[in-house]
Amino acid sequence: MEIKIAIFKGEKIRKTIHNNEWWFVVEDVVLVLTDSNDPKQYIQRMKQRDEELAKGWVQIVHTLVVETVGGKQRMLCANTEGLFRVIQSIPSIKAEPFKRWLARVGYERIKEIEDPELATKRTRALYKAKGYSDDWIEKRIRGIAIREELTDQWQKRGIQQPREYEILTAEISSATFGMTPSAYKKYKKLKRENLRDHMNDLELIFSMLGEASTKEIAVNKDARGFPENKQAAYEGGTVAGNARKELEKKSGKRVSTRENYLNGPQDRKFLK
Repeated sequence: MEIKIAIFKGEKIRKTIHNNEWWFVVEDVVLVLTDSNDPKQYIQRMKQRDEELAKGWVQIVHTLVVETVGGKQRMLCANTEGLFRVIQSIPSIKAEPFKRWLARVGYERIKEIEDPELATKRTRALYKAKGYSDDWIEKRIRGIAIREELTDQWQKRGIQQPREYEILTAEISSATFGMTPSAYKKYKKLKRENLRDHMNDLELIFSMLGEASTKEIAVNKDARGFPENKQAAYEGGTVAGNARKELEKKSGKRVSTRENYLNGPQDRKFLK
């Protein structure tokens, strides 16, 4: 899945994967958003004008190997967040639409913090625009809420590192479906896509059951620290896994499916 930035549509921005996210060639972005014939010099002048940008330059820009028409090259790259910061320092008419878009997004996010219901409405609208059915959207929204309740409990119970969250999530998934999230994505032939956006109704339901069960077990047993929460994750996932196996035994059909939503609207999928 490629990150699509509207302002760059139709323009060739070289990019590469680093730390599991897209990083874009800064010179290409500057070239697109300015009239400069020398993006390297433009970047230097931009850093001279913006002292704060210069101070944080090494944090937001890294030299990475990029595949180009002429072969591999080492080039200055920034991730999406870093690009936003760079673009803020470009005094160009071409950059103004992007800046206005950033301001609007920032304003919308502030309103969503004040009224979380707005964020839910926005999420529903996005899924609807992608062709997902209303029933599926309701399950997906509920699943997001259950996931947030679980991660809130993990945080309260001493889980701090991102890697710990990944391991606990993998523990639930393995016990529920017999696959870690990464293995499940391979099973569905996904790459960087969100796995749950490509689950059918039953897959979402059992995902919710595994995480809701994990939260209940962690709370009732007052699990503290990583080892105890890992055990709760296994037990919660096992509850969902046993239910899944029982359904598969009665229905004669696997819950996990290789189908995904990559090639069309959701409401046209899973109808075979």
